[in-house]
Amino acid sequence: MASINLENVQKAFGKVVAVDQLNLKINEGEFFTFLGPSGCGKTTTLRMIAGFYYPSKGVVRFGEKDMTRVPPEKRNTGMVFQNYALFPHMTVFENVAFGLKVRKVASSEIKKRVKEVLEKVRLEKFSDRQVSQLSGGQQQRVALARALVIEPEILLLDEPLSNLDAKLRDEMRTEILQLQRDYHITTIYVTHDQAEALSMSDRIAVFNFGVCHQVGTPSEIYNEPANDFVASFIGEINFIPMKIEKTDKQTIEVSILDGSKRLHVNHTPFNYREPKANEDVVLSIRPESIKLSPNRFDSVNALEGKLELIQFFGSMIEVLVNVNGLMLKVNMLNSNDLSHLQKGTNVWINLPEESIRIIPKISGEIK
Repeated sequence: MASINLENVQKAFGKVVAVDQLNLKINEGEFFTFLGPSGCGKTTTLRMIAGFYYPSKGVVRFGEKDMTRVPPEKRNTGMVFQNYALFPHMTVFENVAFGLKVRKVASSEIKKRVKEVLEKVRLEKFSDRQVSQLSGGQQQRVALARALVIEPEILLLDEPLSNLDAKLRDEMRTEILQLQRDYHITTIYVTHDQAEALSMSDRIAVFNFGVCHQVGTPSEIYNEPANDFVASFIGEINFIPMKIEKTDKQTIEVSILDGSKRLHVNHTPFNYREPKANEDVVLSIRPESIKLSPNRFDSVNALEGKLELIQFFGSMIEVLVNVNGLMLKVNMLNSNDLSHLQKGTNVWINLPEESIRIIPKISGEIK
């Protein structure tokens, strides 16, 4: 195992800066995820760690070793690519053994290590089969086995599940996480899928336009997003344009709906993230935090609205409430008492003071 330190790392392709001033520390044995939309810099960062790209500026360290200009074959990393990059003319055994043969490992040791890792990924019965005859999930396991058999210090996975169907992705998430725990290997996982990031990671780094906006545990990223981009990329969120009217030690009073309604927000570090210079702020609340009832709430944060849309998802009901032109999404657990959920019905919602967060607005998309 090895820790990874990225110090003031930048990668530019001509005039395009793909990764800018990145500082990260990934701990030994950690399952660390790079999360963000396409083109955000996450795969470029992974490739700098693997050695396929060298940084334009900055330092990459494994532990205390400077690896910035060390070629890939000397980094002791295992890589699983999005398209698996298997050799179709080889058997499962030959694919998994390839890295060991390149390293000139003894034949008896190769057989032993390949057998052990194929048992780990439940492919020991497919050892002599051509990889072209395997399913997508089985090919993914071969790619994992090939990366693990060389006993790397660091495992790198570049969107490894994107080519699989939804059910198989769920199964493989569990398998990859279990393998990582079994091997206790430092792992970096690149994905744009928030469900993968939240369910698998010890910590997550959220990227956009070459900048890392936040690093934290899944709970921190979801419950305490650093800005509106992170909040909107992780899960569903309601944004409400607002103006801060007054504050005291306990409460922040804000106005919404062109000043016609005032809400109270707890004045705590959780509920109010101080903006930087030249940053605006926006009110945010998760759909599952909003309370809905046919009856008025006894709360300063109660709002009356009309049901515009109702969607049934089995265990959950998702509704859209129109509050004087402001559309708010509300998620509720399914229950037997759903008679009040009819399109066009007037309802009341409550935005709990402890669940509202005022966060910096950096995207420029919220008017």
